[in-house]
Amino acid sequence: MSHFRVADPSVRWTTGPPLPQTKESPVFAAYLVVTLLAAAVVGLAAVANLIGHEYPKKQADRMRLPRWWTLPLGTLLAAGALGLLAGLAVPVLGRLAAAGLVLYFLVAFGVHLRVRDRHLGVVSAFFCLAAAALVVNLAYH
Repeated sequence: MSHFRVADPSVRWTTGPPLPQTKESPVFAAYLVVTLLAAAVVGLAAVANLIGHEYPKKQADRMRLPRWWTLPLGTLLAAGALGLLAGLAVPVLGRLAAAGLVLYFLVAFGVHLRVRDRHLGVVSAFFCLAAAALVVNLAYH
């Protein structure tokens, strides 16, 4: 006895509108994982900037930026992380936060290149995470 049904040969495949995404879909799983990961990583970077950790201060010195910029930059990162989390409830906030983080890290690339700093690994990772958050947000909603 077979547990598989034989397809009816008279049934033809048709294309139609895409099926709506549900909370059980793989796209939702990717959206949730990437969004939470991005929010956590960006949130940790924001905390490091806001509490005056040495790493952001050293980076500011290497990029020839005033050290007091770490607070406003940390605030922008915190807003991005919170926006990603808020986007789980209000999708447009998540899209805006992810797009803002992509712009933030594009500017960070520019700052690194301006001072001829070729250590772009951390900035690249943050940029890719922000871009992935934007892509899965757009794919799910």
